[in-house]
Amino acid sequence: MQEPISTQFEIADPPRDGISSLVFNPLDSNQLLVSSWDSTVRLYDIEQNRQLLRFDHEGAVLDVCFGDGQVAYSGGIAKKLTMLDLATNTTKLLGSHEEAIRSICWNTETQNVYTGSWDKTLKVWDPRLEEKKAEIKKVILPQKVFSMDTKNNILVVAMANRQVHVYDVRNMDAPLYTRETSLKYMLKSIRCMPNGEGYACASIEGRVALEFFDTSEESQAKKYAFKSHRQTINDTEVVYPVNTLAFHPTHGTFASGGSDCVVSIWDGVHRKRIRQFPRFPDEISSLAFSPDGKTLAIASSYTYDEGERDHSPDAIYIRTLSETDCRPRAAVNSSN
Repeated sequence: MQEPISTQFEIADPPRDGISSLVFNPLDSNQLLVSSWDSTVRLYDIEQNRQLLRFDHEGAVLDVCFGDGQVAYSGGIAKKLTMLDLATNTTKLLGSHEEAIRSICWNTETQNVYTGSWDKTLKVWDPRLEEKKAEIKKVILPQKVFSMDTKNNILVVAMANRQVHVYDVRNMDAPLYTRETSLKYMLKSIRCMPNGEGYACASIEGRVALEFFDTSEESQAKKYAFKSHRQTINDTEVVYPVNTLAFHPTHGTFASGGSDCVVSIWDGVHRKRIRQFPRFPDEISSLAFSPDGKTLAIASSYTYDEGERDHSPDAIYIRTLSETDCRPRAAVNSSN
């Protein structure tokens, strides 16, 4: 039986300015939430290819995440953390930072929201409490936050100066580990492995690093970094930022998107690239796998690496994945 060929289509009515974040509803693979520099958060039904909801904000929205059920959280340049009720199309202000909110995470274990800001703080919020009471913890950090992610009881925070803090969300008084990544330049994205064993982080230097939480010599021997998102132009190697990472929910492989307008799928365990999709019209600013693992959402959106320049319209592509697009290379080989 021949496997289905992966297909792709473009989402109708995309944001009008840079797309900052894509995230699927963890309980519904048809619902995609999108934040943008056009000061909106939009909810799409990808099966019907239509916009379901739109929330307008005071300024550019830099990140968005789903919470429990039909609730989401957004933040950005306006410095405010907003709770979005998707069932009633209403909003609730939970609180604010002193500078822009760069990254937002929802942790299912604690039922809390975590925000990382350019004001060099990490805050913990209990959304069940009213404004001015919802902030339950403030952690002073050494640098600005660039990216965060959480899995089980672990929260990872990527900051300026290539620093990564790893927290146990059950005790946020101090980080479990403080690490300086092996990557030599500014971090862009950090994502936890689905099995909870570690994380991947990406940087502006066209490299991705895999790190592991277990401090044993055996586990630490598995960590490594590799080159990606590079092209040879006129006999010169051009290096592009890796803007975004996303792990497949079941296979444990991951996708990377770069300013070379390319999306690649990697088998981190076997250190191989599985797939590279045809180039997109513009830089890849965000990626998200659906919870059932059958779909990859791709934001093709200029990230202003080169300042103001002409660029393609911002677009969101939905790619239906074939059976072998994301399976680990060893598993693919064994089935041939």
